[in-house]
Amino acid sequence: MKKILYTLLSLLLFSACSETISDARQEIVPPQIYPDYLGVTIPTNVAPLNFCIADEAALRIDAVITDNYGNNLHSQGRESLKFNLNDWHTLLSQNCGDSLSVTVSAKYDDGWHTYRPFTIYVSPDSIDYGICYRLIEPGYEVWSKMGIYERNLSSFDERALIENTQFEGCVNCHSFNRGNPADMSLHIRGSHGATLLRHNDSPLTAFNTKTSKTLGFCVYPYWHPSGRYIAYSTNATSQLFHSANGNRIEVFDTASDLLVYDIDTNELLLSPLLGQDSIYETFPVFSADGRSLYYCAARALPEGSHQLDSIHYSLCRIDFDPSTGTFGSRIDTIVNAAARHKSVSFPRPSYDGRFLCYTLSDYGQFSIWHHEADLYLLDLSTGESRPMTGANSDDTESFHNWSSNSRWLVFSSRRDDGLFTRPYFCHIDAKGVVGRPFMLPQRNPRRFYRNRFLSFNVPEFIIGPTRFNGHKASRIINDDYRKDFGVRKYVEH
Repeated sequence: MKKILYTLLSLLLFSACSETISDARQEIVPPQIYPDYLGVTIPTNVAPLNFCIADEAALRIDAVITDNYGNNLHSQGRESLKFNLNDWHTLLSQNCGDSLSVTVSAKYDDGWHTYRPFTIYVSPDSIDYGICYRLIEPGYEVWSKMGIYERNLSSFDERALIENTQFEGCVNCHSFNRGNPADMSLHIRGSHGATLLRHNDSPLTAFNTKTSKTLGFCVYPYWHPSGRYIAYSTNATSQLFHSANGNRIEVFDTASDLLVYDIDTNELLLSPLLGQDSIYETFPVFSADGRSLYYCAARALPEGSHQLDSIHYSLCRIDFDPSTGTFGSRIDTIVNAAARHKSVSFPRPSYDGRFLCYTLSDYGQFSIWHHEADLYLLDLSTGESRPMTGANSDDTESFHNWSSNSRWLVFSSRRDDGLFTRPYFCHIDAKGVVGRPFMLPQRNPRRFYRNRFLSFNVPEFIIGPTRFNGHKASRIINDDYRKDFGVRKYVEH
């Protein structure tokens, strides 16, 4: 009874606030909306795609979403549409594998205009519970307030895991085992530096990952599918500013090596092939079966050289035996980007072993500041590599990761305004066909993205709530105790 009364009250309030569309001018073009959701492919369990008219001269916006069975969903507002959450999910669940038609009208000083309908395709492939990301101001030398947050993709709920107001320093490099928060890594930089690890839902432990036998602290973590190992790189990183270049800043390595951490034995596993002074190695990731390690590698610059545009990373692979924790004796080049004077960064294999997505830019490895950076898809069964034309834009596409079912990709893009990275999602089917991407939905997207001067950094899927206690984590960070990483003597495979 209460639910019925609530529904009736909601209908009365909506009717009182909405206007009847009459004598509307029929436009032959589709509407220009923000975010641009025209022709996108969405999961059945995503939050409502509320949107605005891109032209801010519009006085009101109205939309009717209709399926092929005559069901419809209506919303009207002064600035942004706000679809009812429950009605939205009901409509999507009834139309898995089908398309919805969206008719938009906008009111201006001269009256209403109704635009050509557009479609939204509802994929039967669901998306994970949420994403986890860092929110940070796009600065270069110093940081202000930042934190790690999780967002429920079926609603608009966002929660802070931890913010640097709880300690002095920077928080970054959050990572999960195929989206499972039971296996979690989180890196803290600054005076309270540490790597926080949680394995199989064990209590958080703070580690000192720098050893006398390695280059520096362990960063860029990637979990082995077994949960026993974590691949890291250790990097000596610098940055320079361009005096005349569209890419205003350059972040680069002056040295970098790869290593794998064995959680069971608390040891770093090393290979001389992955620690060569003449090679920069970075961004390690395990293959879907856990028996290979992919990574990016470039020839090191001669000492004293600053020809950063001559650094070109290729995609390489080395065998890894998880039963013994040993590496192979040969390195294979999978994508020879250096031969094309291009550079690979952020390799991410799909968890079904079918594809590997990477970012391709003109040079270097920190592609988030490169406007020419695009996403590429490598077919691991054929070796064919091609640009993800359906997902790319005229601006930066950078960090990305797969959903647990390997059907969705979340990636960072600067296409919205050229300054801030926003999270986008695209569907990739079993044949590698890429659906048109959509921006992370918000209650009022215009106000949200206009008022929040923060970049979404390193978006990672999570299959459920992280159950991360920020207060306990801050006490661990502020405590002086750190458990040291050990190092295992290298053993030939």
